[in-house]
Amino acid sequence: MKRIALIFPGQGAQKIGMGKELYDQSPAARAVFDQANAILGEDLARVIFEGPEDKLMSTAYCQPAIFTVSMAALAAFRASEKSSAVAVAYTAGLSLGEYGAMCAAGVLSFKDSLELIRKRGAYMEEAAKAHPGKMAAVIGFDKDKLVAICAQAGCEVANFNAPDQIVITGAGAAVDEACRLITEAGGKKVIPLDVSGAFHSSLMRVAADKFAGELVCAPLQMTDTKVISNVTAKPQLSSEEVRSNLSRQIYSPVQWVDSVRFIATQGIMDIIEIGPGRVLKGLIRKIDTSINVQNIQSFTDIATLSF
Repeated sequence: MKRIALIFPGQGAQKIGMGKELYDQSPAARAVFDQANAILGEDLARVIFEGPEDKLMSTAYCQPAIFTVSMAALAAFRASEKSSAVAVAYTAGLSLGEYGAMCAAGVLSFKDSLELIRKRGAYMEEAAKAHPGKMAAVIGFDKDKLVAICAQAGCEVANFNAPDQIVITGAGAAVDEACRLITEAGGKKVIPLDVSGAFHSSLMRVAADKFAGELVCAPLQMTDTKVISNVTAKPQLSSEEVRSNLSRQIYSPVQWVDSVRFIATQGIMDIIEIGPGRVLKGLIRKIDTSINVQNIQSFTDIATLSF
């Protein structure tokens, strides 16, 4: 049986209509959407399938939506014969996607994951309004130079997404200054991101502190499937470590490059990206071309999997 890893996308992967084929063709996936509706007390599936777009794009809806679609895709995969050919050794997710990784590994239940995501999003949105900030993606610029410029400008790194793609975050003036300095230093591509706050920055500390109180009560079950932390890029081995890292994740940089490299060092060269979009597959191509990444975002994707 082949040992694999499952990975899950974060915020930004959402689009109207995602998961509709899964809902229509997989009873297991449909049950996940129905469960989400019952937990949230509203028709999340309808917002996902029909919009309106501004509602789906809001933090309050897009985070539960991406998680739910990812878990529906996972349920459809697990209900298929394809799943019997593999053993999931590791899971990981990009920012919000870490909750998909936790749920897939059995560390958190679907219900507890969804409720935590709703609270996490609310605290982050609250912090963003109280402490406005910006984010920008920097493409094709030296990592060490970028980190030094961030320190000089007073902003921070939010995501190490790929060797040539790093996201910066912080107060608006600090991010603007960093973008100016990067351009002066020869940076060719600096892209302001359309986000509502300075996520993964110290401006989110107040959200993390509030969320830590929610995590204290969250029932966790450590399992044989190890979840790679965004904060440490290493497997989490205890409930205490999970609670600490999920809180720290809100204001710490996402170590995606090192997370993928760690998985590869464990001899895992087959990864399935589960959920909307193919962003993570594209990032992994830039991190390690020897890793085989496949996607499940529709029901027909399952039939095309090969190991």
